[in-house]
Amino acid sequence: MDNTGVNKYFVFDFDSTFTKVEALDVLCEIAVPSEKRAEALAEIKKTTDLGMEGKLSLIESLTKRLNILKANKSHLPILVEKLKGLVSESVIRNKSFFESNTDNIYIISNGFKEFIEPIVVDYGIRRDHILANTFVYDAEGFIVGFDTSNELCQNKGKAKKVKALGLDGEIYVIGDGYTDYEIKAEGEATRFYAFTENISRDSVTAKADHIAPNIDEFLYHSGLQAAVSYPKNRINVLLLENVHPEAIKLFKHEGYNVEFVKGALDEAELCEKIKNVSILGIRSKTMVTEKVLQNANKLLAVGAFCIGTNQIDLKGCQQRGIAVFNAPYSNTRSVVELAIGQIIMLMRNIPHKSEKMHQGIWDKSAGNSHEIRGKKLGLVGYGNIGTQLSVIAENLGMEVYYYDTVEKLSLGNAKKCSSLHELLGLADVVSLHVDGRASNKNLIDESEFEAMKNGVIFLNLARGHVVNIEAFAKYYKTGKIRGASFDVYPYEPKTNDEEFVSALRGFKNVILTPHIGGSTEEAQFNIGQFVPNKIIQYINSGSTYGSVNFPEIQLPEFKNAHRLIHVHGNMPGILAKINNMLAKYNINILGQYLKTNEAIGYVITDIDKVHDKDLEKEMKEINETIRFRVLY
Repeated sequence: MDNTGVNKYFVFDFDSTFTKVEALDVLCEIAVPSEKRAEALAEIKKTTDLGMEGKLSLIESLTKRLNILKANKSHLPILVEKLKGLVSESVIRNKSFFESNTDNIYIISNGFKEFIEPIVVDYGIRRDHILANTFVYDAEGFIVGFDTSNELCQNKGKAKKVKALGLDGEIYVIGDGYTDYEIKAEGEATRFYAFTENISRDSVTAKADHIAPNIDEFLYHSGLQAAVSYPKNRINVLLLENVHPEAIKLFKHEGYNVEFVKGALDEAELCEKIKNVSILGIRSKTMVTEKVLQNANKLLAVGAFCIGTNQIDLKGCQQRGIAVFNAPYSNTRSVVELAIGQIIMLMRNIPHKSEKMHQGIWDKSAGNSHEIRGKKLGLVGYGNIGTQLSVIAENLGMEVYYYDTVEKLSLGNAKKCSSLHELLGLADVVSLHVDGRASNKNLIDESEFEAMKNGVIFLNLARGHVVNIEAFAKYYKTGKIRGASFDVYPYEPKTNDEEFVSALRGFKNVILTPHIGGSTEEAQFNIGQFVPNKIIQYINSGSTYGSVNFPEIQLPEFKNAHRLIHVHGNMPGILAKINNMLAKYNINILGQYLKTNEAIGYVITDIDKVHDKDLEKEMKEINETIRFRVLY
């Protein structure tokens, strides 16, 4: 009985609902000889589907399947053991629901009680609440039929059984087949849920009051206590810019709804698309602006499937309790290898020689062609990419110098320069590896090109706006810069169909690549794993380790508890208010974790399972609260 005083009863199907499989399919694998098994199984599945879709009478369906099987009573214990390992994941997850509602739950199946009962009693189902068919055996124990007087082998038998129960209250039916829908169609159920965790039948889902991809969704939709606080199928993921298929696979495996868009979206398009999205995945071209965030009514996390996050309004996300994750290491090696390759190509003047060869010109000479050994490499930015490039370049015989506004420990024999201009004045090769913050716009401008050595090789694999392209063109045309490579640009096409327009086109010994520094199969696969895993950890446990805008905290797993997650403005006294609230409701704290940064505080509290729902409401009303959610 719920808080309205109305009794609620729950009728579950067995095959492909309580279990992942059709039991007679599994019995076929046990009973039919291997040489005949494939043909028999195909025929049984075909017959099962026809029955489930209402295209074959139940007596015909059951008779035909049993005739194919020719199973023996001795096969049933083996079948039961197999089925115990094939219970639906969400049934296992919500075992406490079945156990705590044992008087109100029925298993009504067109299958057979001999193998159903040993499975479902382990979940607290009463034996007298298991309604199913029963086998008939011959003298040698072979299954030769079934009790045809049982209504459950007849058309609309489930509806007749429910009617005979005389249940006084609301009746919810959960199943995958047409016979489950018939209970509602005959007026014997309040609501029919089409269960699609294991199989989805169009003829059944079309008639359902609600589609339940799992038991979590059924319980949530019905206002009942589930094992998880929010059904994963309700978490919508929007992935843009052709992120690696591994990311799609991981999010789908987790049970999320995933939408994939190949290209980037402009602000207006994203404002429309992001409504009801819980997780957004982008690369470098999609801009997550304040206007976009104003339309992000359910957004919990943003994943940047790249290193940079300047395309995301980090402060706006922070103010809304939206955690942002990136991939600071996953494509480092790929960018470094591209830089090394380009340095060698440019020092040897290969792009220009290759162009001539395509024109039929054989220009064999050593003029303007040099080894990189002994040359000075100047790194502007000494982060993850700069440091790894430093090590590899030094192992190839280069002298490495670097400049960074943040104090960094040098690796190997790399030498730190005291100023940017000092570095530019001594480097034979200048390679940029800075982030995309606004203050880095035109970091390399006319005065910086003027400070460089004559005949310098110049690379920008960092961010497009870091270099003044007009200034580069001016000094390139004078001959001061004898070779260059660009992988990033102030404006980049949103899709592969858009033309690349740039003043850099047509320059000799200048390598132009379409922002592919991290675009290797290996890097994109690594990113496709790294970012989703960080987001899934955050959604499932509240862990923010690796977030670029939240206080970083790596949380232990929580079991037999509820986890309260409270994000708030970093003001004194919030933790005391949270704990006073818990004391008011006589809540026992099992564990508590607090981390802050300059803007927000992040409090995680593990409490006893049972708590008053009013507690959640009052937690949200604490001053400075940005976001509150409960995990269990």
